[in-house]
Amino acid sequence: SFIDGDPLRVPADHRGWFRFQRAYDTARHLVTSEETMRRIVVEAALDDAAEGSRRLEIQVDPTSYAPFVGGITPALEIILDAARQATILSGVEVAVIVAASRIRHPLDARTLARLAVRYAGQEPGTVVGFGLSNDERAGRTASWGPAFRIAQRAGLASLPHGGELLGPSHVRDVVSALGPTRLGHGVRTAEDPALLDEIVRRGISLEVCPASNVSLGVYHEAADVPLPTLLAHGAQVALGADDPLLFHSRLTDQYEIARSLGLGDAALAELARGSIRASLASPGSKARWLAEVDDWLASNQG
Repeated sequence: SFIDGDPLRVPADHRGWFRFQRAYDTARHLVTSEETMRRIVVEAALDDAAEGSRRLEIQVDPTSYAPFVGGITPALEIILDAARQATILSGVEVAVIVAASRIRHPLDARTLARLAVRYAGQEPGTVVGFGLSNDERAGRTASWGPAFRIAQRAGLASLPHGGELLGPSHVRDVVSALGPTRLGHGVRTAEDPALLDEIVRRGISLEVCPASNVSLGVYHEAADVPLPTLLAHGAQVALGADDPLLFHSRLTDQYEIARSLGLGDAALAELARGSIRASLASPGSKARWLAEVDDWLASNQG
């Protein structure tokens, strides 16, 4: 799909996920050197800077690149150094989330968690969180609990995926077992008002990626994405592009989708504020960016 110019569109079943994963792996298999790893991090930051972004928290699994650079530790160190360089070159703060994979053994996740802890920090170019990605249907969520506890004891944020391919019961499992700070996707919480109440009460932010939801067949079209429902319920939402290479939809496109769902300037500004508040940036950075959002809204209303 990234070769023929059309965004990926697959059904939300195991066959669809296989097609998505095959396309993702095809792209990932092109990353076979330190030079390419660094280039991707820097170009991601430059692309985000061109769209007006101020912060990029990239989620990576060092295991994918370890064979080409001598192991998971050198792989992570390369990514972190590239994140620091990208921050300087682009003006966008680039921090890193180390992510385990549901299709690997939970013991591997513990190894990654210990690695992440060694490079934990709050500044750009450090590890700020620990995630869990890949097919939500794989494995038993509680099996990754020990890895997340290793990360959380060191002050890393818990940032697992959940609530996109699977519904409310899965979200409850993730919340109970992994104690998320932010939940990757989480759109299916809209199907259960009581669960959504709990998400809001716990202060768990939702990383909503409308284009991803459509590309992976969770919703038929953007109009079906329950973003207005989540916002009306008081959820703090951080809009994200998820995988712009395959979905052909970048960060600003997510805001255009939100506008197409009936959100005006004030609501879009609040979405931007939600993304800032949900980030793991410093209070000083957040204050500056929130002021910029206020200025944007005032200029549009003036």
